[in-house]
Amino acid sequence: MTTATATQAPNEDRQRPWWLTLISGILAMIIGGILLWGTSEAKVDTYLILVVALGIYWMMEGIFNIIWLFLDHSMWGWKLFVGIVSIIAGFYIMAHPVISALALPKIFALFLGIWGLMYGVILLISAFMGGGWKAGLLGALGIIFGLALMFNYYALGMGLAMLWSAAVLAVIGGIIMIVQAFRQRSAE
Repeated sequence: MTTATATQAPNEDRQRPWWLTLISGILAMIIGGILLWGTSEAKVDTYLILVVALGIYWMMEGIFNIIWLFLDHSMWGWKLFVGIVSIIAGFYIMAHPVISALALPKIFALFLGIWGLMYGVILLISAFMGGGWKAGLLGALGIIFGLALMFNYYALGMGLAMLWSAAVLAVIGGIIMIVQAFRQRSAE
């Protein structure tokens, strides 16, 4: 066996490009920061801006998932499904922000729970396929977050709880994604 073949892994794993992970992390932190520390002066305007920002985030995340599908064909069905659902949800939210804001405590929280559960499962599967403990941690948090929303979407105050939970998950996930992007870039 030559040195070149000994150093190459027989089944090289293709990682998501570092810049996609970085952009996703930055977007997640921006959305999480707005959700946690938005101004209280114009609550209605801030709330509508958050709803539109979340729609933009979901559209971008869906687009990034579909772009990643062309670069890595593993689990293509899940990536395509989550990408399409994210794009549709983001577009609907951006097209109807007031309706989305009013429906947030019920329909929106339920949908977010389903999305969080699916995304968490995908990240957890990715972690077991060599994605690392960070993907596993985000996957577990996504599953917990998704199930909590799905089972409590009808409760009073769910809108505030959902906003806080999403903000915390976005900030933590964004930090982890940004760190991972720079580690991946330096490793390349």
